[in-house]
Amino acid sequence: MTEATTAHAKRPGARLGLEWLFGAPAALFVAFFSIPLVALAWRAAESGELWDSITSDLVLDALRLSAITSTFTLAIAVLVGTPLAYLLARRTFPGKFLVDLLLDLPIVLPPTVAGVALLVALGRRGLVGEWLDGLGLDVAFTTAAVVLAQLFVSAPYYIRTVKAGIESVEPVYEGVAWTLGASPWRTFRRVTLPLAWPSLLAGAILCWARALSELGATLIFAGNFQGRTQTMPLAIISAFESGRTIDVPIALSVILVVAAAFLLLLLRLLARTAPSPV
Repeated sequence: MTEATTAHAKRPGARLGLEWLFGAPAALFVAFFSIPLVALAWRAAESGELWDSITSDLVLDALRLSAITSTFTLAIAVLVGTPLAYLLARRTFPGKFLVDLLLDLPIVLPPTVAGVALLVALGRRGLVGEWLDGLGLDVAFTTAAVVLAQLFVSAPYYIRTVKAGIESVEPVYEGVAWTLGASPWRTFRRVTLPLAWPSLLAGAILCWARALSELGATLIFAGNFQGRTQTMPLAIISAFESGRTIDVPIALSVILVVAAAFLLLLLRLLARTAPSPV
């Protein structure tokens, strides 16, 4: 940066001019995101039937199913996704580029496309589902289908975050552990995992939040059956389609907004308190 540029940047007038220039569109954009959430909170606060809606069978069934399926989804993502993230971060193998591409696709694909893909693969007449049906295993339109749909769209967030965390750990520390006689598993458990732990937590939060909010893939692959496949986003659609009072969708929306805000706060706290990889 030249001295003239530095002097210009230090002038209060130059900075104030940018603030005035960017302030108005920035404020409009903040209002665009804020007003719908404020309206939702206001409508929930003035509703006299909100508590009755929250404790209704539709809401409680959807809340229970969402909590169970998203937790199962997260457990599978951690157990299977962590080894994959480690291999992608530390190893070179044939087809690695293709695996990376496959992990990115569910992130950018519309969820409805993911649901169609799961249906033609695991449905009763699907590529693999026809074989499973011969064994007496029916996957589509069951609670297991909800977990698989959530896993398909949410696990890449976990794997990507954990992969970045492992890559941030200097390989030299793993090498020192190996020279001291530690096995690869012990090195991963005692060296790599503690240093990458903040990324694992962040990835788990993102994965769980994405699974909790999943809609399109679940609707197509699992259907919308109360108590069996109807998660909270699907229950919102059902409440509107049934012509019920708007208090039920508002109650479900408030629960999801509170859960999302809580998860975002956890991510912010984690980013502030996490130690830097050495």
